[in-house]
Amino acid sequence: MDSETHRAILAVWSIESARVIASLARIVRDVGLAEELAQDALLAALEQWPEQGIPNNPAAWLMTAAKNRALNTLRRGKLLERKHDQLGHELEALGEPERLIEQLEAALDDDVGDDLLRLIFTSCHPLLSTEARVALTLRLLGGLTTDEIARAFLAPEPTIAQRIVRAKKTLSEKQVPFEVPRREELSARLASVLEVVYLIFNEGYSATAGDDCMRPALSDEALRLGRVLAGLAPDEPEVHGLLALMELNASRAAARTTASGEPILLLEQDRGRWDQMAIRRGLTALERAQALAQTAGPYVLQAGITACHARARTPEETDWQKIAAFYAELGALLKSPVVELNRAVAVSMAEGPAAGLALADALLSEPALQRYHLLPSARGEFLEKLGRFAEARTEFERAALMTQNARQRERLLQRARSCGQA
Repeated sequence: MDSETHRAILAVWSIESARVIASLARIVRDVGLAEELAQDALLAALEQWPEQGIPNNPAAWLMTAAKNRALNTLRRGKLLERKHDQLGHELEALGEPERLIEQLEAALDDDVGDDLLRLIFTSCHPLLSTEARVALTLRLLGGLTTDEIARAFLAPEPTIAQRIVRAKKTLSEKQVPFEVPRREELSARLASVLEVVYLIFNEGYSATAGDDCMRPALSDEALRLGRVLAGLAPDEPEVHGLLALMELNASRAAARTTASGEPILLLEQDRGRWDQMAIRRGLTALERAQALAQTAGPYVLQAGITACHARARTPEETDWQKIAAFYAELGALLKSPVVELNRAVAVSMAEGPAAGLALADALLSEPALQRYHLLPSARGEFLEKLGRFAEARTEFERAALMTQNARQRERLLQRARSCGQA
């Protein structure tokens, strides 16, 4: 196959696969079967497009091919049997497959916006483990292959494949409805969706393991999902808050590492390299979120913190008092020791390292932070500024032992060595 045609097919697939799967899933009520039918359409494209040429409307071609495969499956009775098992009395007329065929044909021509929203909520269902939700979302909504997901998370491919298979099986066995949650369930279910998107973004923005500080493919995919979600749920403030948070963080991507890939701390970054277009998008999303929110939620508050950095032309202009206040509000909402540690850093910048150290010391017995490398790293920072270099060196070395990211480890060891020379 011509490599250019092959790349074009895969590019179309990465953009359109979620829409195809979502439209099919609404009718077959099984995301696993919907994905199988969509994959069949992709195989047909790989076979036919190199010979016949790329169609004028490749997205419509894929949708039609997938629809035809669903219809063929229905006519063979397999889909009819599945639907009868799931819907019972609604499908008593098993001898009338043409009626369901007409229903399928009509439904697949509908607008797919609601279907995408249903697919997002289904892929991120709380019944699934966090790891399964992330893998299934990247598979169904991101169009990533199992191998691509495995490489992105530095995990064995069979492990990721098993997660995806189990997730689809769980959704099928539990007969999870393919729908947008009812109003009374929406808040909790939306929180699950936003958690998955933000986890994907963070793993791309600050890799937890491996040799690289960032994996841009993951953070880019999370941004795409966030933009889709904002379009599908325009009245949800936390959706816009998350999008603002990701856009503002992503605006700093080009300034976060050296040419050789070494991390650059926020206050040491060249702000001239920050993406002003992304900052404007982020601030616009934040304004939308704040206008919609009666009470600021966690993503709106975090976006407010990030906006303080984005608006500061120099590190010295950063409003650390406001950031500390945001963290206090966020901590009251989430009761999170990680948030409290971040507040300690903000307080140290606003009131001095001794104030920050006092707050960090209060977290030393916190079980959730016993293996969290940023606690000793922050303490090392405070101690170094206070001139307590031997103690600072010990903290940086302890943090280096905790992190699984090679770049972060080397930077922490470098900080430890510099304390030894002081």
